[in-house]
Amino acid sequence: MSCHIGVLPADLLQSLSRQLHEDGGKGVDAQTTGGLRFLRLPHPRTGIPALFLPHETPTTSTILEVQAVSPPNRRSWFMEEEVVEDGKLLVMNPTDPAFLLIPMLQATIPTDGTAGNFRPADDILEEAAEKVIAAPCLIGDGPISLEDIQQMSSLRCMHAAMRRICDFKEITPEITVFRYSKEKVLQYLRVKVARLSDQKIGEASRTLNRSLARDGLMEDGKESLLASARVRMACDLVSQYLPRDIYDTLLASYDFASLDAYTKSLKEEAMALAAVNMNAVEAKESKDQKEAGNDKKRKAKGTHGVEKLKKANIKGMAKLSTFFQKK
Repeated sequence: MSCHIGVLPADLLQSLSRQLHEDGGKGVDAQTTGGLRFLRLPHPRTGIPALFLPHETPTTSTILEVQAVSPPNRRSWFMEEEVVEDGKLLVMNPTDPAFLLIPMLQATIPTDGTAGNFRPADDILEEAAEKVIAAPCLIGDGPISLEDIQQMSSLRCMHAAMRRICDFKEITPEITVFRYSKEKVLQYLRVKVARLSDQKIGEASRTLNRSLARDGLMEDGKESLLASARVRMACDLVSQYLPRDIYDTLLASYDFASLDAYTKSLKEEAMALAAVNMNAVEAKESKDQKEAGNDKKRKAKGTHGVEKLKKANIKGMAKLSTFFQKK
């Protein structure tokens, strides 16, 4: 059995550790952990099958994205007296289930341009699963299984997420019907962008701060541009889990005209400076080549005295070496 090194959230790690302790260290499988197993689901941005790990307890319901950080060169892990041959690091981060639902529910929108009817969540998710299964697999080991989609649809976090991105009506305390809403999706995404673009969150990232400072947006008098730049960066972060059309709609809901004009002026200044530097380099190279050519001419021609000696008649003259011979 292959072994991998991973980074897990504390609650999941505690759950697995507790299960191992209860089982006497025999191991953890899908049956002993109440159905805990990896699912192959379409990534919300690319549609390419990716690994996710659902985790539910009586009080929590989450789904984690599994990412593998592979070193550029072949490496291994050392664990006490053992060596783990696979040097990859598996990172499992909780992801918003709404991101997984958005592209799936988009597939259920009627093609006649109407908003569609209100239906129970199970009916909508069943149709979405059929659309996902029928779609061609872009890359991977094969098509996504219906069992994985059904497992995802049964999670409590998925049903809770539907209330955030769908219109819904409570027919009875036990029956609630839903309908995908583009407006609620946009509203929900804008709330996320507002939270991510908060100054306190932005200041915690050195990379983002360096990028803003490099563009001169941290200077006094550019507070409005700085706020727009933070919003644009937040949109870019959210876009990592959005289909392209949803991302374009999100960007179009903001006014980035001033920021785009400022960014364009920076690019034009950078291009102008690059052109000046290029001209200076070309002029220097041309000057160096010209001076090198003149040096060659001077070396080839020699001084006036040397040229005059070359023309002197040395016929009948004794060689200089004859003066140092024994007599």
